[in-house]
Amino acid sequence: MSMIADNLAAIQARINRACGISGRQTASVRLVAVSKLHPASVVTEAAAAGQILFGENYVQELTDKAHQITEPVQWHLIGHLQSNKVKYLPGIVTMIHTVDRLSLAQEINRQWRDKQGAPCEILVQVNVSGETSKSGTTTADAVELLRNIARLPFVKVRGLMTMPPFFDDPEAARPYFRELCLLANRIRSEAIAGVEMDELSMGMSGDFEVAIEEGATLVRVGTAIFGER
Repeated sequence: MSMIADNLAAIQARINRACGISGRQTASVRLVAVSKLHPASVVTEAAAAGQILFGENYVQELTDKAHQITEPVQWHLIGHLQSNKVKYLPGIVTMIHTVDRLSLAQEINRQWRDKQGAPCEILVQVNVSGETSKSGTTTADAVELLRNIARLPFVKVRGLMTMPPFFDDPEAARPYFRELCLLANRIRSEAIAGVEMDELSMGMSGDFEVAIEEGATLVRVGTAIFGER
């Protein structure tokens, strides 16, 4: 096996253990392999090892790689998205994790209406830590934002995404993951038509096991698979 295949197997084993600890089915958590700043060849290698879902932070890098890869992979955009870059994504990404404002959702709606004729699956990014360096709507404003996005016919809300502050100790991130899960439950209780809370994108290389214990369904792991960038 290659190093990347070995790393993927090790990460999946850790996901399985975290699911076992929290009494969850392993199929309830999907691994997003983050290939940011690595060449397309690592995606090919990971795909050969059975990895299907890949995440990229930058639109240009994502589109460049997508055109180089022939394997049947799926792409998620997991980085901050400017409205003027949305036009490059229809037909390439299957989900956008970082919708944090109505104007961005409206542009996604327009582009998918004109180019796909079917809705784009999105997650609403919530800045649960309140850090000014991070994007995302606030927990206080999330419900109203979701009500407005729900009116857009070519956008399908599947859940929420967050990035906690960086900690050396993954346990320190637990309250932020828990807060996102609690927010998802509150939104679910609002029963907003067209809004699902099936997905929670949270947890990265250093803390994904804690995120799984708190309800993550999508974990975004890069360094632990592909090495330092």
